[in-house]
Amino acid sequence: MMEISVTIDTPSGPPMVVGSGQPLLLIGGPCALESEELARTVAGTMQEICARLGISYVFKASFDKANRTSLDSYRGPGLTEGLAVLGKIRRELQVPVVSDIHDVSQVEAAAEVLDIIQIPAFLCRQTDLLTAAAETGKPVNVKKGQFVSPWDMKNAVAKIRGVGGRKIMLVERGASFGYNNLVVDMRSLPIMRSLGCPVIFDATHSVQLPGGAGGSSGGQREFIAPLARAAVAVGIDGLFMEIHPNPEKALCDGPNSIPLDQIEELLRQILRIREAVS
Repeated sequence: MMEISVTIDTPSGPPMVVGSGQPLLLIGGPCALESEELARTVAGTMQEICARLGISYVFKASFDKANRTSLDSYRGPGLTEGLAVLGKIRRELQVPVVSDIHDVSQVEAAAEVLDIIQIPAFLCRQTDLLTAAAETGKPVNVKKGQFVSPWDMKNAVAKIRGVGGRKIMLVERGASFGYNNLVVDMRSLPIMRSLGCPVIFDATHSVQLPGGAGGSSGGQREFIAPLARAAVAVGIDGLFMEIHPNPEKALCDGPNSIPLDQIEELLRQILRIREAVS
């Protein structure tokens, strides 16, 4: 694999480097911010686990999920309240944070708090959103749309690089395979990495069944671990996981979230696989 890396500033201490020859990155947390208490529980627990295992950790939770299936679905606390919680988690736990943006109007406020700006899969072709995120100077984490080929992500990368953005990570989260179903093409991981960007595998959204529960999305949690192990064997720079203490009661994406008390054993397996193939 080519030598590629992205540097991420952290709340304190040296920057975090993601890419060739670097520790595995884990981006993880509840799908949407539900409460400060839950966010703090997940962020604190994951920070301790990752420190023990030598994994770089970034806490993720969405302040607004603008692409929920139903009008009645929980979206999160919104921009102002959500960024306030993320900023508090970042400051008090000294852990980097990421959240997704859905509109150019959110970019400036988000960049004041977030260490990484994430572009949702549905919006990976939105030129104004990509370039506005890049112009902040923050690392931009772009999720590959379910409708986009891995080689066509070169266009998203070119848009970001075209305005001077150099800190780009690409995320595989499955491709549409008929109605309400996703499939992961493991070829996409090296293909996207050939674009010169670290590649992250989203092990939990990849088992989502979009709209598959009628008024919400379903999921096949039992396939999170097999797909995560396979992706690490293929070769990736990081993992993205939705993590929740009680997925059955999660307000967003519970069916495809991994329980908090199961994550450490899976990470230990993943590190053994990564060491074997490195």
